[in-house]
Amino acid sequence: MTSKLARFFMTIALVASVAALAQTGNAAAAPASGASNSSAPAAPAATGTTGTKVGTISIEQAIFATNEGRRDFEALSKKLEPKQNELKGQNDELEGLKKQLNTQGDKLNEDARATLVKQIETRQKSLDRSVQDAREDAQNQQNEIAQRILQKLAPVLVKYANENGFGVIIDTSQPWPQGPVVWWGEAVDVTKPVVEAYNSQSGVPAPAANAPAAKPAATRPSATPGSRPATAPKATEPPK
Repeated sequence: MTSKLARFFMTIALVASVAALAQTGNAAAAPASGASNSSAPAAPAATGTTGTKVGTISIEQAIFATNEGRRDFEALSKKLEPKQNELKGQNDELEGLKKQLNTQGDKLNEDARATLVKQIETRQKSLDRSVQDAREDAQNQQNEIAQRILQKLAPVLVKYANENGFGVIIDTSQPWPQGPVVWWGEAVDVTKPVVEAYNSQSGVPAPAANAPAAKPAATRPSATPGSRPATAPKATEPPK
């Protein structure tokens, strides 16, 4: 149960860390099931394109790095805090009962021990259900934000590609071997300029610079654009 609760808290932490990581140019995290899942809109066709350049973009990083994304995921993080605290309280109570059973179990009579074991089992099942429901709710809300931004990001990307002579732009959100790109260099990554173009068009101001920055999650998401498999050749990191 502790590992399940930790994974849920990690989801919350990843959302909360968007602002801090986006300011340094790194992807904070992806929505729980990824920005480019099966419900994502189809990539727009590059009709009429005459460019020949090849570029890369981390769609997930772009979504999180936009001013709109940073604003909305920060708001979601704050919205989810009460549930996070509630689950932590339930988990702490459960761990206390388990500790009591471990330290005092052999001193309890049969009925008292059976009652304590039953109480632990009941609370464990309840907490399991609560964590699962909370994770699904957080994931759904994250995906709703990501899909909304992605719908508006797609035409911005197409416009940028056409204006800058690109014939192909490949999504590098998923690292190899989950994704198709084994290696890419800094010079071909267009995530930053596309995000800047999106921010300019959206009119959403950047979060206040003096706002308290959320602590990054201890574990980096696997979809970080700078991630490389150990067997892949080294490259410069994507733009910071």
